[in-house]
Amino acid sequence: MIGRLTGVIAEKSPPQVLIDVGGVGYEVDVPMSSFYNLPGLGERTTLLTHFVVREDAQLLYGFLTHEERATFRQLIRISGIGPRTALSILSGLSVGELSQAVTQQQAGRLVKVPGIGKKTAERLLLELKGKLGPDLGQPGAAVANDTQGDIVQALIALGYNEREAAAALKALPPDIGVAEGIKLALKALSK
Repeated sequence: MIGRLTGVIAEKSPPQVLIDVGGVGYEVDVPMSSFYNLPGLGERTTLLTHFVVREDAQLLYGFLTHEERATFRQLIRISGIGPRTALSILSGLSVGELSQAVTQQQAGRLVKVPGIGKKTAERLLLELKGKLGPDLGQPGAAVANDTQGDIVQALIALGYNEREAAAALKALPPDIGVAEGIKLALKALSK
């Protein structure tokens, strides 16, 4: 019903933002990955949305990318995964990290997300297999993901958290080697 909102950010209170669209304020819940990338108060933004109507509430969920919204929609189709849990998953893991965890069947990465237990993680891996990250099956993409995974693991071993490591990884060229990637990521993180 409501597929996209473009307006001014009136309030930010994680994980919710208030978007003023022509004098009407829409409360939108967003994953933390989108929240961190939103512009400041008073600035314009566009959010792709997913509208949920329940017996006791009407809720609006917002995303900065098509991939996040598509992944959210894929997650809420799974039995036992509601919008709040899907939002939590997307706040804890990027779409790429989730795709990689599903492709490599890494339940341990999903269990780190608050609210996800071992059984739920295993069900997610089973239900999402083959539905996320079709490009991960290509040989070149797999090598890049292994390289990126090695860079992230090195940064985590050096004391950075997963979110900082992922942010540093975004600034790197996709075809970079592990050693050079670590050097550039450390430079980016030291700024």
